[in-house]
Amino acid sequence: MIHAYDKSYLSAAQKNLARMLDYLVNDLHYPLETAWQRFVTSELSARFEQGDCSVLVGLSGVELARAVLEQSGEVVPMQKPSYAYDRSPEYWTGWALAYYQWLTSLRFAEIEQAVSITEVRLLYTPYHEMDVRQFADKMNELYRAAKPKTNLKALRALAGLSQSELAGQADVPVRTIQQYEQRQKDINKAQAETLLRLARTHVQKPGCQSREWE
Repeated sequence: MIHAYDKSYLSAAQKNLARMLDYLVNDLHYPLETAWQRFVTSELSARFEQGDCSVLVGLSGVELARAVLEQSGEVVPMQKPSYAYDRSPEYWTGWALAYYQWLTSLRFAEIEQAVSITEVRLLYTPYHEMDVRQFADKMNELYRAAKPKTNLKALRALAGLSQSELAGQADVPVRTIQQYEQRQKDINKAQAETLLRLARTHVQKPGCQSREWE
């Protein structure tokens, strides 16, 4: 499985996204949806997704929150953060979403389109008491229900390729293409060589940009 960035940065990234969301909501009193939208539409979100160390670990969660507000053109308050003994549901929401984004390499905006931040927050009970991998399984279930058509199928159609044409150009069995598109196989668990062949086939089509197939 190809992750968004090196796992060595994951723990810090989770804590920073968690603290950012907690600070915006519980210290600065932004609505959860507004706080998340500010982040998702910022340039910092894209850098976070791509594993930019200056964002993942170069900023604290509070600094990240203030940078997001600054990019949004808002006055940046210097409100000191509070540190509750128990982690808030918003903290967990950011922490869990950072894990899921790392695991899947999906953009935060893509995740939001399928599963809103409000829906993720509602998963706090019971998932905050479970292993984060169980949360990821639930997110996959919700994501696939919201987006039944895989990215592989959508991008193949955009490129004007049939399943057999894609299979021939990528040197991947057509049955494998069918299984990925029907979610009988998880493309995120495909061998790196297979993913590379599919990606190279896709980027050769004019007017398209390479991206994740799942």
